[in-house]
Amino acid sequence: MDKIAIVILNWNGSKMLKTYLPSVLEYSRGDAVVYVADNASEDDSLQMLAVHFPEVRIIRLDRNYGFAEGYNRALASVEAEYYVILNSDVEVTHHWLDPLTEFMDYHPEAAACQPKLLSVSDRDFFEYAGACGGYIDRYGYPFCRGRIFGTVEEDNGQYDYNAEILWATGACLMIRSEDYRRAGGFDARFFAHNEEIDLCWRLRIMARKIYCIPDSVVYHVGGGTLPKGNPMKTYLNFRNNLTMLYKNLDGKELRRVMTVRWFLDYVAAFQMLVANRSIGDFKAVFRARRDFRRWRNDFAADRAAIQSSRLLWDIPERFDYSILRKYYIKGIRKFSGL
Repeated sequence: MDKIAIVILNWNGSKMLKTYLPSVLEYSRGDAVVYVADNASEDDSLQMLAVHFPEVRIIRLDRNYGFAEGYNRALASVEAEYYVILNSDVEVTHHWLDPLTEFMDYHPEAAACQPKLLSVSDRDFFEYAGACGGYIDRYGYPFCRGRIFGTVEEDNGQYDYNAEILWATGACLMIRSEDYRRAGGFDARFFAHNEEIDLCWRLRIMARKIYCIPDSVVYHVGGGTLPKGNPMKTYLNFRNNLTMLYKNLDGKELRRVMTVRWFLDYVAAFQMLVANRSIGDFKAVFRARRDFRRWRNDFAADRAAIQSSRLLWDIPERFDYSILRKYYIKGIRKFSGL
């Protein structure tokens, strides 16, 4: 069994692979094996890899399974102590794996960790998709050390300390293979978006810990699959977030949180229509709520299994306040101000 398997899921990402894969091959440890799992790409990804990166191991999937199921299928064929789930648009730095691996080796209570993510386009700022580790508020809204909603902070070393977090970004996530399997991997029905938050939340319920290790630094392009403002991205984010809440919330909170979210989601939809003039996003929120109602019962068995596995009731990385209130009413734009 390998020590580390770096697995990059690809779909029509030949240009991204050609740009960022060289840094992964150059700066990763000798005990790390690099895989590209291809989601039935229609571009020249496989040919390009064969010509330019013959040392990379290829996992060929028969169709585009999306992020969640694509990784589930790919990782089922990989034997390693640690999986590193890595986006194709991530540039890694010298010795990036060492702090992550050493931390996991010496902290058996840790199921997963992530590095500090900075932006490729503005390298002094955090990157939206993971920044320096993720949390959620009382109503399921995610935010990060270094990013709350659309406000992304400049990195001045203010979060350069290891921290327990609720979720590690799927852009660059190191996870013990045994924890990935014990938790059941990603929920394939999500297809994409919120699947890493859901997985990490399930692990926290099982009393496993998640960390950000900022001694490890990578740079992320972000938005490569579905850019911000895309109605499909809005749809997946709302539908999957509601599903995640239904699965993972304690029974005493479920009804209250879902009632508040019903109100907040429709407020968000009308805000998108009026302020952003986006009828596509407006419709996407309504469709997401409709489809959540239609498939909620399909997750009843999942919810029962998750709740029966619960070893931790009070999860400190799920903050007991509304981040919307902090951000929009109190004007707190930075994590350090919370």
